[in-house]
Amino acid sequence: MNIDCLEYMRTLPDKAFQLAIADPPYGINIAGRGLYKGDFTKCAHRHVFADKDWDMKAPDKEWFDELLRISENQIIWGANHFISRIPYDSPCWIVWDKDNGTTKFADCELAWASFDSPVRKFKFMWNGMLQENMSQKEERIHPTQKPVALYAWLLKNYAKPGDRIFDPMMGSQSSRIAAYKMGFDYVGCELDKEYFAKGCERFDRECRGLYKSDNGKTYQQTSIFDPPR
Repeated sequence: MNIDCLEYMRTLPDKAFQLAIADPPYGINIAGRGLYKGDFTKCAHRHVFADKDWDMKAPDKEWFDELLRISENQIIWGANHFISRIPYDSPCWIVWDKDNGTTKFADCELAWASFDSPVRKFKFMWNGMLQENMSQKEERIHPTQKPVALYAWLLKNYAKPGDRIFDPMMGSQSSRIAAYKMGFDYVGCELDKEYFAKGCERFDRECRGLYKSDNGKTYQQTSIFDPPR
């Protein structure tokens, strides 16, 4: 849904979802401070993302309260930036080791999780043009995009068959693609119209084999061995 996730969460009953996987703004202005421009762009992403102001601050306490209210369990990326807004401690932190060498970005990203289980690590290279699985390299359409493989790993390890999954800020829709391919019931929100449109196009391409030509016409590739038609 192209909607404000907080407005949507306010309409939901308690524990409407079994698992929420959230990647909210960290409050570090990564989408507007120029990290994706100039020479650095060439080594990191090969293209420039438009300046936006959505990462000027992390969500306020009401957002976190609502997320915890409408879901039984939560995985919240970037929690090391706003841990004071999450109301209770947890032994379960998830570490994504991006194996990105010597870059301006963090070596790892951290997620707080509500589960009573130990810290776990997922290692997956995500270093500009270099990705762990180059044979299925993902197009980067969002400045804080996370790989589908990461979400697939999260769902495999922290969700059960039949769970309803919620992503309040789905961005590039990697979470949606993983949930769809793994057969989960999923709801995702994204407020930004540009990200939403690009994410939906990506989902259609990767999950339904639908492509758009330069003139806007949609066509379908029937199998990985057939040319688009």
